[in-house]
Amino acid sequence: MHFTRLAAALLLAALAGCAATRPEKDKTTRITILHTNDHHGRFWRNSDGEYGLAAQKTVVDQVRAEVAAQGGYVLLLSGGDINTGVPESDLQDAVPDFQGMNLLRFDAMAVGNHEFDKPRAVLEMQRSLARFPMLSANIYDHGQRLFAPYKIFNVGGVRVGVMGLTTEDTFKMVLPDNVKDVEFRSVVAEARQLVPALRAQADVVIAATHMGHYPNGQHGSQAEGDVEMARAVNGIDLVVGGHSQNPVCMLAENVRDAAYVPGAPCAPDRQNGTWIVQAHEWGKYVGRADFSYRHGEFKLVHYALIPINLKKTVQGADGKPAKAYYTSEIAEDPAMLAVLTPYQNIGQEKLGITVGSSDARIEGDRSIIRAQPAAMGVLVGQSMLEKTRADFAVVNAGGVRDSLPAGPLTYKDVLKVQPFGNTIATVDFTGAEVMDYLNATAKMTAGSGAFPQFAGIQLVIANGQVSSASIRGVSIAPTQTYRMAINNFQAVGGDGYPKLLAHPSYTNTGFVDADVLRGFITAHSPLKAADYAPGDAVTRP
Repeated sequence: MHFTRLAAALLLAALAGCAATRPEKDKTTRITILHTNDHHGRFWRNSDGEYGLAAQKTVVDQVRAEVAAQGGYVLLLSGGDINTGVPESDLQDAVPDFQGMNLLRFDAMAVGNHEFDKPRAVLEMQRSLARFPMLSANIYDHGQRLFAPYKIFNVGGVRVGVMGLTTEDTFKMVLPDNVKDVEFRSVVAEARQLVPALRAQADVVIAATHMGHYPNGQHGSQAEGDVEMARAVNGIDLVVGGHSQNPVCMLAENVRDAAYVPGAPCAPDRQNGTWIVQAHEWGKYVGRADFSYRHGEFKLVHYALIPINLKKTVQGADGKPAKAYYTSEIAEDPAMLAVLTPYQNIGQEKLGITVGSSDARIEGDRSIIRAQPAAMGVLVGQSMLEKTRADFAVVNAGGVRDSLPAGPLTYKDVLKVQPFGNTIATVDFTGAEVMDYLNATAKMTAGSGAFPQFAGIQLVIANGQVSSASIRGVSIAPTQTYRMAINNFQAVGGDGYPKLLAHPSYTNTGFVDADVLRGFITAHSPLKAADYAPGDAVTRP
């Protein structure tokens, strides 16, 4: 489905109609922008009762009622990435998530990179299911935009234009077959082209983006994000972002609060006159930005991140750790529960099978595994080595999505760690080729999904170079042959890794990574978490 010439003509006609409506002189219009991002399949509350679309709907309905009572208007926007992350959702192609978003009455969403995790037929199904537009101005298919670039809303007589933009990194973050013939063009170039035209037809311009927030524009090896775009493109009033999965709460100019506490005040970023907001991830918060519009000025009156039943660990009455709400409990909306419960039940039936156990948590949290050696990276790598008899494994941190808890482990736990269905590949390298590959991985930026995890190899990495490498305690010899295990996503150049499909020894084993991990867990249970501690196998002095 393309954003065709007919659709473009219809949009221009609609814009012409919008252009005829102008804000009433001397009137103050209250406009509230609600936003979420990086939903990643979290349609249901977690095991601690946190987040979930049912509690989210209670909050959104309450805000809508409050704003309407004050004579104001609400737009609900998403920064994208509805897909991938929770098995109940993944096994059902995110149908429950889009159904829930329909009930929430989202007005628009940016297209995220994870919208391309499955074949295009799934994406088209989701587009037809959604009762709101999926927007992206910079995604092209055979020279035509694949999605509508923007939509203009009449909000109490104020014309609000919402433009969508998607990270240029998408092509290297998904399987090539899913984006065949698709271009992810420069977000800055597309915004520079569209914003002046949109500005001529709208009183307020909002960019719903899936690009990431990198403080002071320090994006490393990742594509440009919201800060860089806001600095490069004039005329954007607000960016509702996603992708980097952070609460954008600033301590000072260009300094983000990395230790933001739920319920605390949150000051959004501001660059070149543009406000930038992001609501962390998974529906943990609903962002609320209250604006006033008067005499051409779109003024931020108040901003907050509303925690959706987030909890902290406290000492209970019995002296043991317990969970307590950061703020007051939010009741779940009955109508949303009625829609989502059948989907949750189907998922639970499929995923509740016990596959093993662990004596302690095996760490794979995003904030850790994308920044330093982590136990979950070692475990995944070890499972690949055992299955393929390779000498060492390299695991992209973005392919590991969760930790394993202590206690019994189910198939659901495994799929939460590896939800993508990638297959394992092997390559037989000379020692010289190994060093070239390792040096490429050493340049991957900490904090990105490309950040490498290793198993079966000992490395010292300094200043973006591998200064020493050994396998089983013996230094890598330039002419000796070593077998490396990776996933097929990395092999095709995903996350910016060197492409290996043309290497004479490249072999796609066909083994699905989650199934390999499940088999390893079953064979070695109960797992001893200490066996997978990364220790000093990889050091970065």
